[in-house]
Amino acid sequence: MQKILGYMRKAINEFGMLENGDRIAVGISGGKDSLVLLKGLAALRSFIGIDYELNAITIDPYFGGKKGGYEPVRELCRDLAVSYTVIDTRIGEIVFDARKEPNPCSLCSRMRRGALLNAAKELGCNKVALGHNFNDAVETFVMNLTMEGRLGCFSPVCTLDNRDITIIRPLVLAPEKDIKSAAVRNALPVVKSQCPADGSTARQRIKAELAEYEKNNRGVTVRIFGALRRSGLDGWGINEKP
Repeated sequence: MQKILGYMRKAINEFGMLENGDRIAVGISGGKDSLVLLKGLAALRSFIGIDYELNAITIDPYFGGKKGGYEPVRELCRDLAVSYTVIDTRIGEIVFDARKEPNPCSLCSRMRRGALLNAAKELGCNKVALGHNFNDAVETFVMNLTMEGRLGCFSPVCTLDNRDITIIRPLVLAPEKDIKSAAVRNALPVVKSQCPADGSTARQRIKAELAEYEKNNRGVTVRIFGALRRSGLDGWGINEKP
């Protein structure tokens, strides 16, 4: 985890993600990114020099009408001394059965994000930590450019004034390959996604295309990320802090 903690500490310091007294809701999907994020934030408490509290939250969409298998995540949270809440929802039924969305990811994401923010507020949290990583940022930038014809990406730090809550993404400098390695080395209990669209989303197509492009143009992913940083779009401007 040392490499991941280095990436996280750099992002937290550079983008000013944490302050003393923060109550942070960590969004836990059960995937590798969110579990590595949780373990990293729990570990950083002991030496980063910032006093903050963690609350892990899972929004269970009940895909296929079935409850997700999050008990191993609950055990991890016990080991990390982090409180854990699972919110049962009907998001899967609404998106896939009632609405029969041809492109379900956008609606599902908005509904899950809304449920997460509501749960965070109920727990008295002022920040929500999400597990988006370096590769997610590049993919989002490319998706916005090629599919919507606009320049943009999610922000490392985003304050939602209408909810009085701030979203932070401490893994934004961590490459996905290093997160995968950390998840395996730490035997984190990754929960397989039950989403019916898993494996066939637009993001996964972009991911595959970027991987193929990287084979023939080594370093292109890093260069795209560098262009995003230098552009200053959506809070990505380079602002090194000592």
